[in-house]
Order: sequence, then structure tokens, then C-alpha cells
Amino acid sequence: MNIVLVIIDSLRQDHVGAYGNGWIHTPHLDAFARESTVFTRCYPESLPTLPVRRALHTGERTFPFRGHRRQKGDFVGAPGWGPIPEEQDTLSELLLEDEYRTALITDTYHQFKPSKNFDRGFGEWLWIRGQELDMYKTGPEPTPEFVEAHIPEAMRDNARLRSFLTKYFTNNAYRTSEHDYYPARLFHEASRWVSDNADAEKFFLVVDSFDPHEPWDPPAYYRRLYDRDESAPNIIQSLYDYHHGRMSERELTRLQANYAGEVTMVDRWFGHFVEALRAAGRLDDSLVAVISDHGHSIGRDPGDKGLISKQGHPLTRGVADLVMMIRRPRGEGGGRRSDALCYNHDLAATLLARAGVKPHRKIDGRDLTPLLADPGRPFRDYVTVAWGPLVAAVDDEWWYNATVWGEQQLLYRWAEDPDLEENLAADHPEVCEEMLRRVREDAGGEIPEYFSDFRGAPGCTPYTPED
Repeated sequence: MNIVLVIIDSLRQDHVGAYGNGWIHTPHLDAFARESTVFTRCYPESLPTLPVRRALHTGERTFPFRGHRRQKGDFVGAPGWGPIPEEQDTLSELLLEDEYRTALITDTYHQFKPSKNFDRGFGEWLWIRGQELDMYKTGPEPTPEFVEAHIPEAMRDNARLRSFLTKYFTNNAYRTSEHDYYPARLFHEASRWVSDNADAEKFFLVVDSFDPHEPWDPPAYYRRLYDRDESAPNIIQSLYDYHHGRMSERELTRLQANYAGEVTMVDRWFGHFVEALRAAGRLDDSLVAVISDHGHSIGRDPGDKGLISKQGHPLTRGVADLVMMIRRPRGEGGGRRSDALCYNHDLAATLLARAGVKPHRKIDGRDLTPLLADPGRPFRDYVTVAWGPLVAAVDDEWWYNATVWGEQQLLYRWAEDPDLEENLAADHPEVCEEMLRRVREDAGGEIPEYFSDFRGAPGCTPYTPED
């Protein structure tokens, strides 16, 4: 059996039709969902981009970030932002040993910065260059006026934002049509790989899409599906901050439409890839899994808490609720939904189990196969999520969020309060204590002393812990 893993960065669960969205166009993901088991309560064990992928590629937790250190050649997005540890085996290494033909095709450039090693175990890997701040092109630079047209009026003196967009537009000055945009390039190359490797007896293909990560810069016709008014500045970049006082309502509407347009563009080219699998006769002899790494708060309040950011506190459902779908060969059991609590690294364990490959060492992920047959069965009692020192725990009743030391506690009855608006922490200290105990249990029983080094350095979130 072949295995295909599609990772989609920053895809909000609530922006996909198969998860109940009625206004964003995602026909190809929706069609795929009808042939798959759809998981509605899957979470990342740690955030953001690289910690998520470490867990996905190994089936092992990244939290509590043992051995974390700054690596040369990159910023530190959060504790755990580093290469895959040498002692951990990757899915690609294990499947390669079992004579799978392996390949990674991605534009998620963080994996290929100096000191990273996410290509381990892949017989072919292709890095599609130019996303975000990739050191790809040094010129020609856009004019200051062009860059300014993409910045909220109240933030045009923000040198960091101006520098970021200047580099992004420099990298992408060559684009002339949709085929030059990353989803088209990525999924076209993935389709090419399927054709080139038609003779493979069994293969493991990872297709890792950085979009719809910001900048949200789709061709204008995708944005016009959701906002036809041309009067606003074309805001495309996350603020990593609160939008009140920094953006007008008109600018916010444009940003949200650009995100929605980018989701639709990714959906289109994902559909192109699925059809390439079908045309090659490989869809029905393959297990195909789709998972997002996290979402992004885009000011869709009250749930987004006034933020345009991804952050560990307050951890919003727009950030934490993952898209995950597993399509078995021939679409067996398609159309089922599971509300069981599970993790991203459970998917890694599942792919190994379905391939009949045993890891060399015990991993943390659990095989989801029983849920494919019986989606309603219990699986995990709770999950915990960490972004550096910012932690969350979720069970069937409660959504808890605080620092790892129990500061700034938030507690919600998520089923009754889906936007997480009424903080009940003061009314239920015993629940907070139990949820924090679960976090510490997942850290090995207690929070290691080295966590004090992470205080005040949560990554790209706006949260500042109390003194």
C-alpha cells in the first residue's frame, strides 16, 4: 500500500466546507472528505511550524523541549524550533528501510534553513523556493510605494512590517500567472512525481504546503470571491498583534478575504493533485492523509479575541483546531466523522501501522485505525498543547489555557461556549489544578528546571507573562 501525507500550513478548520463552513469555496477538500474519515477534534501537541512537523515526522512529542538550543542560521520561533533529534527515527527513514520509495515536496522553507534536517530518509526531496523571508532573491526590490499599499494606514511607520514585505515581494517579483504561485507549483511537482514514479511498488510521498500561511496574497480573482470592493489597501500580512487601533474595519475585511481566497486557491491545486493520483491509478491503492499544522487568528471575533496572530495564550480554536482527514484505499468507510480527541503525532503512528512497519523505539503516537472502523469509540481522555511556556489542556468538557507555572489561567466549557468567552477559572480552581497536572504529566511528571529559560520568550505570540 502506498502512503501519501499532505500537510497544509495555517489552514483553519472553520474555513473548510467539510467542517461546516458555508461560504468559503473548498470543493476539492469537501469531496475528499466524503471519501474519508474526518476528525473534528485533532490537536497539535506543540506549536508552531517546526515543533508540529517534528512530531508529525517521528510520532514523538516535542514538548517538553528537552535539549532545546539556538541553532546557527535561524531565529527561534519557539522552544522545540530546531532539527529532528538524532536519536529519533523519521517515518521516511523507517519506510525507506522497508523498501518504500520516499519523497518530500515542499515550500515550507523553515525545514531547509541552516542546521535543519527535515529531508532525512527521503530518496528525493524538492524545496520550492521563495516563501516569506527565504534568502532566495536579492533583487529587484519593489518600490516603497508598492509596499506601502499593502500595509494598514495606521502601521506605515512599522519598519519590521515594511522590511518583511519588501523581502517577500522581491522573492516573488517574477510571477505573471497563477501557475507561478506556490500551491500551483507545489501540487504540480507532486503530480509530476507520481507520474515519474509510476513503477514504484510502494511509495511514501509527503506534500507539504506552506500556503495558506501568510502573506495572504492570492491572485485578485480569488480575493474577489469574498470582497469585491477595491477601495481598501490590499492588506496581506498578519500583524501578530491586536487589530483594534491598528486596522480599520475595511482593512480587516480585506485581510480576511485574502486569507479566504488563499484557502480556495490551495483547495483548487490540492484537487489537481488528487486527480493526478486518480488518473495514474494510485488513488485507490494508496492511503492518503491530509492534516493542517495549526490555524491562524484573523480577527474573526469573538473567537479570535481581537487578534491577527497565531499564539499560545489565549489559545483560540482558530489556531488549535486542526483539519485531519484519512482516506483509505478505494475510499473504504468514507463519509465518517470522529469527534475523538487525538493528536497530530497519532497520525504518524497510524501511517506506520497501516504500512505494517514497527518503529525501532517506543513512540508517543497511538494508532487511529480503530477509529476508522468505529469513529464513535473513545480514544484519548484529554490532549495537551504547548507553545513554549504557554500550555493548554482539552478534554470532553473543559478548555484550559495558562502558563506552565499556572499563571493567567483561562478555563471554558468549550461545548457550551464554543468561542471561549466566559472564563470560569476563578469558579473552578480544582479543574484548573487537574488540567495543569495533566500538562505536567505529559512533561514527565514535573516541569523541568530549564523551563525558566523560556519565560518571556514564547515566540511570535503577543502574550507577555506576568512578573
